[in-house]
Amino acid sequence: MTPAYGTNIERATRSAHPDVRRIGFADLKDAIVKGVADYNAMPTHYFFAPLIYFIVAFFIAGFYGEMDLLPLIFPLLAGYTIIGPLVATGTYELSRRREFGRYTSRTNAFLVFKSHSIHAITILGLFLMLIYFAWLLLAQLIYTQHFGDAPPESYIAFAEQVFTTANGLSMIVIGGVIGGAFAVIVLSVSVVSFPMLLDQDAGIITSVRTSIRAVITNPVIMLTWGVIVAGSLLVGTLFVFAGLAVVLPLLGHATWHLYRKMVES
Repeated sequence: MTPAYGTNIERATRSAHPDVRRIGFADLKDAIVKGVADYNAMPTHYFFAPLIYFIVAFFIAGFYGEMDLLPLIFPLLAGYTIIGPLVATGTYELSRRREFGRYTSRTNAFLVFKSHSIHAITILGLFLMLIYFAWLLLAQLIYTQHFGDAPPESYIAFAEQVFTTANGLSMIVIGGVIGGAFAVIVLSVSVVSFPMLLDQDAGIITSVRTSIRAVITNPVIMLTWGVIVAGSLLVGTLFVFAGLAVVLPLLGHATWHLYRKMVES
């Protein structure tokens, strides 16, 4: 008989200071390969597509009504790097179950709601959402500091003022630096913490500390992973955002295997 979710023998016990391993590019490649294999075995794009297209439809409707939301389109897309770890939590659970040879179905992703750490996951997820909204507010502030409160007259006018003016180039540089800082903070806090909360009997503080230690121990690999995540999300926005429904779960599965390689459990 299958043991209860929170008591199964595959889950590790609490450790205040889990060992963190140094990994190489071969490990990063292997994590991505295993992530692709998990996705092929348990495709979940059907779950991600409705969420993505709900957001897209909302902003398309906003664009048709007025141009106020247009300056936020890039910050919104960049924000996927912030909320991605939370959105992908279900894929961590699928990879965990497949790793232990448990029965896996796409609907098993919803078992995270029965996790012993669901409250901790929720709190950490709310923290990421606060960072996301802080990023959007700051992005809006950066735009108004460069171009004022008036909305763009058209899509073409907006593109011209961003890419052909000194103010536009300044906004791109400042926004890029600040956005990069947000991304580094979120990567450091979340790359290990969400998978660890699912896998081990560990609290938020221990999980976040372990995640930060994993990034500090593997700075080059984590920087490379961050670039891969950002590039994958950018590619995913092509074809009317359809690619995000595939990219997000792929990154989620690969993140699980990165966690396995970096943290001793």
